[in-house]
This record gives sequence, structure tokens and C-alpha cells, in this order.
Amino acid sequence: MRLSRYFLPILRENPKEAEIVSHRLMLRAGMIRQEAAGIYAWLPLGFRVLQKITQIVREEMDRAGAIELLMPTLQLADLWRETGRYDAYGPEMLRIKDRHERELLYGPTNEDMITEIFRASVRSYRDLPKNLYHIQWKFRDEQRPRFGVMRGREFLMKDAYSFDIDEAAARRSYQRMFVAYLRIFARMGLKAIPMRAETGPIGGDQSHEFIILADTGESGVYINSDVLDLPIPPADVDYDSDLSSIIAQWTTLYAATDDVHDAARFAKETPPEKQLHKRGIEVGQVFYFGDKYSKPMKAVVTGPDGVERPVLGGSYGVGVSRLAGALIEAGHDEAGIIWPEAVAPFRIGIANLKVGDAATDAASEKLYGALQKAGIDVLYDDMDERPGAKFARLDLIGLPYQIIIGPKGLAEGQVEVKTRSTGARENISLDAVVNRFAG
Repeated sequence: MRLSRYFLPILRENPKEAEIVSHRLMLRAGMIRQEAAGIYAWLPLGFRVLQKITQIVREEMDRAGAIELLMPTLQLADLWRETGRYDAYGPEMLRIKDRHERELLYGPTNEDMITEIFRASVRSYRDLPKNLYHIQWKFRDEQRPRFGVMRGREFLMKDAYSFDIDEAAARRSYQRMFVAYLRIFARMGLKAIPMRAETGPIGGDQSHEFIILADTGESGVYINSDVLDLPIPPADVDYDSDLSSIIAQWTTLYAATDDVHDAARFAKETPPEKQLHKRGIEVGQVFYFGDKYSKPMKAVVTGPDGVERPVLGGSYGVGVSRLAGALIEAGHDEAGIIWPEAVAPFRIGIANLKVGDAATDAASEKLYGALQKAGIDVLYDDMDERPGAKFARLDLIGLPYQIIIGPKGLAEGQVEVKTRSTGARENISLDAVVNRFAG
């Protein structure tokens, strides 16, 4: 993409309303624009990041055996009345009526709707297990939306829902999602720690929040520092095998949020030198809730004994839009964002330092075309501006690599490559650049 044709409304000054780093940098880098309190338009650069995050989530959900569908944002109030949640959910739920006076709500979550979809189609234990997921916009009317996309009212979320014949099978589904979540966040360059947590309005008797450590996190967390060194399950993990050893590895060491922290247990189980009290950002949560929804909604299947019984379920959420902010909180410096390659809006930024010069223009165009042909996401800064402005902009938007093309280097047949995360610079020949990044 040529910068001269792109839409990238960079802000020179820090927005006064931005209280945390991710909010400030997302606004400055032209990723988002606030349209109302807690509601944002995702501009082209931010939307590319959102798409990259979404793709990783989708790939890992598919690998774990979940099946994608898409549910609507608006839901009938009657569904929520079946489970008793319509009145119990609280003022965060946006309730509306259509022109026919039918009561609707803008979905904050989808347990009730997915259970209705399931019960209309599945009748026998032979059709189980099932895990259905979608990636959809949701709305929760936060009283005090703040911190940009970290605590907005409208947000993009992946939510999955499992259905099983008995508790043993349902717990296995929970384990599959637990392992998939470890992989999702690791692929984005994040160390997300699963921690025991309250189930809240979702319900059930087991839940883990996946937390990344960050000074600006909304939750206090207590962990055994050894959890930071645990290995991530490999890409070829067998989801049909017994995953209990992986789960045990991640849940034996103490890790809990403020709301379920047990100080006595923490002190007993964790040596003083390994006790960490930090703040963290929740990026996902998994729940086992049994028949909380299937029983009142009569979502039953016939078992192998011919007797009907409610299915047992769980739900599994990833805050997709929230992750964009969390990634910035975890990766930035004074100059701007530092994106991991897996989610960067572009992998490479080309800076033509002397637009209008025949040699630098020709070299930049040649390299831009070659990188595109190799399937590499590249942003070509072809603006006629001073080098300092180009460097500042590329640092701000945080692309993993910068290729700097100027007359001095070209005279020796070389360009400069800067790695954003380390600041390291190297000079390589123009002809070797594509091979350096291909594959």
C-alpha cells in the first residue's frame, strides 16, 4: 500500500481524553476514532490489526474442533426470560423495542441464543459433542467507559459454546478450549496466564481468566513466578488426547485474580521469593456451567439408555478488539507501538528518503513491487516529506521492520533495515532484501 493513497490520520499531540498508553497510541496512530462514549470507528490501520487477531483466533478455534457460525447482534428478550437472565443481568444490557413493540436487546453474550439454536436441531447423544463459535460485535452499557477499547461499550468478541452428554465430556471440552487459548495468545506474542476467577453473570462452578501482566491492568493478580516459564502447547497438540497433564501444569502453580485470591493458600503454596503481586489485563475467559441454560430452556438429548437429559455446557470468550489494546500495553516505547509480526498491520514499512530523486524512486518502486509479489504486507512511504517525519511516523505505527532507502546507501548498492522491537540496524544489498524477508 502506498502511503500517499492510504487513509492514516496521524495525530501530532497526545489526546487529552486518553488515560492509558494503548488509548493514546491508538488515537495518535490513526487506528481508531471515537464516535460516542465507549464506541469507536476502526480506521484502516486498526482494522488490519483487528483482522490479523481475528484470523489467529479463527485458526486456533478451527484446529481445536470448534465450528464457526454467525449469530445476530439483536436478540429477543423472551429467550433471556427463559433462563431468568433478562431481569437479572443489570443495567449494562441495552434493552430496546422495535416498531411492533417486541422487546429486544443488543447482545452482551450469546449463551441463551446458542442454546435455542442447539435445541432446535440436536436430539441424540450421537450428535455430540458440539462446539459452536462466532466472532461478533457486542454491547455492554458500561457506566464509565474508559481506557479506549480496553473498556468500551461496543466490542468485538469471539465466543464459543460447547454441548456434551455428561460432565466428563463437558470437562474435556473445557480443557480443549483452555489449551487453545494458551496457543492463541502465544501466537500473538503474549504470555497469558490462566487464573481462577469468579463466574459472574455467566454462571457455573469453574472459570479461568487469561491475564497478561501490565501495570495498567484493571485486575490485581497473585501468581507464583514459575508460571511465567511454563511451555506453550505445540501447534500439533492432539486435541483428542488426554489434555489433563497440560491443564495440571498450568493450574497447579498459584495464580488468581483479586476476587478469588486466598492469602493463606498463597503463602502456604508459594515460596516468598516466587510470590508476585501484579496487575493484569483480562484477554479471555472460559466457563463450565453444566445445565444452567439447557435445563430451563429444555435443551435435551436422548442418551444411550433412551432417556432424555439436559446437555451440559461451557462458554469461552476472547476479547478480540480488547486484544488490540492489550498488545499495545504489552509492546510499546516512548516513540510508539511495537507490534509482534503476527498481528502487525503491515510487516514492513519502506521509507523513500528523497522522493523525486530518480535513483531512490526507482529503487523504492522496485523493492515495493518485489515485496508485494512475494506476498509480504508492505506500506510504502512515498510522501515528499523530510526524513525525520517519516522515521517518527513509522516508529509510531510500530511496523516490525523499516527499510530505509536513501541516495547515500544506494550509491553503495545498499539499503538500511531497522528492526522496530530492538532498534537494531543493518545494511544489506538492495537485491538481497526480498530473500531476507521471504519465506
